[in-house]
Amino acid sequence: MNQQRDHISRAEIRKDAVQDSVDATINAVAAVGSTVTGAVRQIAHTLGGLATELFEIRAAARRASSEHLDD
Repeated sequence: MNQQRDHISRAEIRKDAVQDSVDATINAVAAVGSTVTGAVRQIAHTLGGLATELFEIRAAARRASSEHLDD
């Protein structure tokens, strides 16, 4: 019995290797992009919270100053 073997040309092997390399690169870039986007989102959220706290501190300091002047 003769088994028929499928032969893949060198060009097709190279094409598959390039295709897999491009796919792996795209996946890596997407992962990095997602990480950077998440980090930027977290930084913006943290800075927003800081700004809110600073506004509250300023308002409290003004109230305290006003109360002190009333004495």
